[in-house]
Amino acid sequence: MIIYNVTTKVATDTVFQWLQWMKESQIPAVMDTGLFSDYRMSRLLEQDDSEGPTYVVQYFADSLEQYNTFSERYQQGLRERAYAIFGDRFIAFNTVMEVI
Repeated sequence: MIIYNVTTKVATDTVFQWLQWMKESQIPAVMDTGLFSDYRMSRLLEQDDSEGPTYVVQYFADSLEQYNTFSERYQQGLRERAYAIFGDRFIAFNTVMEVI
């Protein structure tokens, strides 16, 4: 199993709007690609939240090929959509992991 992990620090004044957008738009758009079987969203604890909280969304794919297809076809467009809506009100980075 492959985990596509997106870690995002969101500006305090944007948190509620960003969370709603993630739950209603972005996560469904990723899942609608049909390349992930499930996801999990979490808030990191024991972090410096003075500039805003940090969230992690993990998407689960059955194979690296499925993740690669997502990366090639959808990832950039979804990323651009986030920046078009929220601009510099968040910082995000991605990691890809394999379950052992």
